Amino acid sequence: MKFTPAKSLILGLLLTGSILSCKVKTDPTPSTTDNTNETINSWVYDNLKYWYLWTDQMPAKATSNDSPDKYFYTLLNDYPNTDRFSWIQGDVDELTNSLNGINKVFGMKYTIYYLDNTQTNVGFFVTYVIKGSPAEKAGLKRGDIILTINGTQLNATNYSTLTTAETATFGLGKVTSGVFSLTGDTAQVTKAEVQDNPVHFSKVIEKGNKKIGYLVYSQFISTFDANLRQVFADFKSKGVNELVLDLRLNPGGYISSADILASLIVKNLNTDNVIHSDQWNANVTKDRPSYTTPTKFRNEPNNLGTLNRLYVLTSTGTASASELIINGLRPYMDVILIGAHTYGKNVGSVTLSDSQKRWKWAMQPIVLKTINSKGESNYGTKLGFSPDYAVTDNVIPFKAWGDESETLLKKALELITGQVATQLIAPNARVSISEMKGEPLKVNESENPYQNRKEMYVTFPK
Repeated sequence: MKFTPAKSLILGLLLTGSILSCKVKTDPTPSTTDNTNETINSWVYDNLKYWYLWTDQMPAKATSNDSPDKYFYTLLNDYPNTDRFSWIQGDVDELTNSLNGINKVFGMKYTIYYLDNTQTNVGFFVTYVIKGSPAEKAGLKRGDIILTINGTQLNATNYSTLTTAETATFGLGKVTSGVFSLTGDTAQVTKAEVQDNPVHFSKVIEKGNKKIGYLVYSQFISTFDANLRQVFADFKSKGVNELVLDLRLNPGGYISSADILASLIVKNLNTDNVIHSDQWNANVTKDRPSYTTPTKFRNEPNNLGTLNRLYVLTSTGTASASELIINGLRPYMDVILIGAHTYGKNVGSVTLSDSQKRWKWAMQPIVLKTINSKGESNYGTKLGFSPDYAVTDNVIPFKAWGDESETLLKKALELITGQVATQLIAPNARVSISEMKGEPLKVNESENPYQNRKEMYVTFPK
């Protein structure tokens, strides 16, 4: 049974993302008013059976009147273990926007820690604020500590509910001798639809004969590829000869943007060399053999050219397209990881929606696995890539981006220069979370659940 993509195919989601509206070519056209759960579930099964990477592990088709979001997960391979990534959503427009960085949000990410050993109250330690977002306009910034929302102390059971409010007053905190307390300062923020520019921060740091490019890149979104290229044009014009790529907040995105970034970084750029190849299921490989054609480096004029190594700052939220960069570049140059182990996602997905628009349900199933030019793809576990230098990113308040004493950047600069940085920290000014409560509840969490997806999206070859 062969699937034919509808003419309304929209290309270009995340790493190489796209929305695919399709139906079984041999099926008769159903009534446009037939939108019962049974009909939707039949559509779910047929599309999944054709595209799903683990199609051979699916159960036999059976009639079901369950809600589509319940039925979908019964079809997945060993969910939520082997396949912990595929999902279904009731509104294709919301899904599409979220994959392109457009969300209705306050506009920040934070790491959540318990505030003391009783493991009751928690704090939001702001790691990232979207430029132009309501949060930024209200004065919130990286390094802020949030202890209350609308006057209620955050704890492990209420924080998810409190962040669903459309308008919130955030109570800011401080830490003194390991004890957290309110400062009396607040920030009132109302959610708005914003698009995150993932090319968040860049800087050139000069250390002797070292000109070190530093880039904070928060998501692979193709609409900002020009911004990404401009940063590298700036790096190249300033003679950058070392690069620190901060991907600790980057959950993935368009594969096409990952291909561009890899081509801007790789040493001795050669457009005959392969970045990655994609492995699809037998159905797709038979009907569309071109889909398995290896992806090669692009001719990027602002490629830095002579980098011998790349330093990547990582966290447990560094995922998908970010990991593709690491895996794709390792055959050609040293890629040195600093921070925590990565998320562990070596597979990509597509958006499947109904070509007749009878319903707004859309699926985001896993459809491919990526391998590098050496055939390597051994990071698809919950431990991902292990860091070469394990550095715990838990010294708070978090320093501003580009601050040379910031925990992970400081380690990269030490490795590049061979000099151990010395710094004086004012008493009670900063504290290591590990002294009190160990591992965080959430790392770089957004108040919008769509932003917490770890994704890698593909564009279908012509």
